[in-house]
Amino acid sequence: MDTASTAASTTVIAPAKNHYIVLDGLRGIASLMVLAFHLCEPFSQGDATKQVINHGYLAVDFFFMLSGFVIAYAYDERWSRMTTWDFYKRRLIRLQPMVIMGSLIGAALFYFQAGPAFPSIAGTPVWKMLLVMVVGCTLLPLPLSMDIRGWQEMHPLDGPAWSLFFEYIANILYAVGLRKLSKTALSVFVFLAALLLVQLAVFGDRGDLIGGWSLDVTQLHIGFARLLFPFFAGILLCRLGARIRVKSAFGVAGLLLIVALSLPRFGGTDHRWMNGIYDALCVIFVFPIVVAIGAGEKRVNGLSIRVAQFFGDLSFPLYITHYPLIYLYTGWVVRSNPSGTQGIVTALLVAVAAMAIAYASLKLYDEPVRRWLSRKFLHRMT
Repeated sequence: MDTASTAASTTVIAPAKNHYIVLDGLRGIASLMVLAFHLCEPFSQGDATKQVINHGYLAVDFFFMLSGFVIAYAYDERWSRMTTWDFYKRRLIRLQPMVIMGSLIGAALFYFQAGPAFPSIAGTPVWKMLLVMVVGCTLLPLPLSMDIRGWQEMHPLDGPAWSLFFEYIANILYAVGLRKLSKTALSVFVFLAALLLVQLAVFGDRGDLIGGWSLDVTQLHIGFARLLFPFFAGILLCRLGARIRVKSAFGVAGLLLIVALSLPRFGGTDHRWMNGIYDALCVIFVFPIVVAIGAGEKRVNGLSIRVAQFFGDLSFPLYITHYPLIYLYTGWVVRSNPSGTQGIVTALLVAVAAMAIAYASLKLYDEPVRRWLSRKFLHRMT
């Protein structure tokens, strides 16, 4: 994600390098699928087999793969002109402003979310909520003892921030040494990471890749299993020059991604391993194909490219700011048990509000702040 560029692209592309607009757009589609997944989730009542947009949680694994790909493209050839701290500064400037915004929005809406769905809110003193907000702005994970919601999240004001915590870990691993791996060594690392992913998905208790948001041994295991393969597989894809050129690449890759994230759960409650196999196949085989198709598009003009650019710009702000609204929405669903029509209408209103907040955050806050920080703290790379 280019921290020095004045564009709002959600990629990590550094200055003086063309970036993959279709990959930006695919990130946007994945963010919209996450929003749809979270809007449907309260109606499943904890039963994963009833969840509509059932595999929307895999969008996080897709984000990790995209990040690995574009980071390798942006920075692999620039380490002779860039220090590790230069890299960290670029990543912080690209991501941290919206992390802070997500924490602030979560704090502003926190007490409005009180109710049966969130039993801990009513008894949470303001000072403790503000402390959680400040720590959330740093992205440091909170222990279970600091859970102020009752969902055991490491970021109780903005749940999806957990994936950004792991994103930072991946960036650190890349910068401190894994970027130096040869293609052969990286291939071995990615293969071993794939085994870890399969172990979790197929042989884990849940039969899926859901989790990673709590600071305990089980959830950290899930988080690292979900992080290591897709992120470093993305780097490997870039280094191998994986590109698939098809007509209407954005439409084809976007449709594949939507279908992959929308299919119903497989195997029911009796054969959970079947769904685990599906999750593993998606991340290990389907997502690399989607990324390769997106990377194969050379065009920089046209309607589909403009659409991809718009949703790419919106993707990260939408992902990191929508969940405080989902908390409100979930609390309303639990309290009111709305009819189907009420639920659909309200979900659409929440989706519109989430996209409006994301767009306003992007244009009025994120882009200006990143431009100012880039001018002040970054030097131009060539």
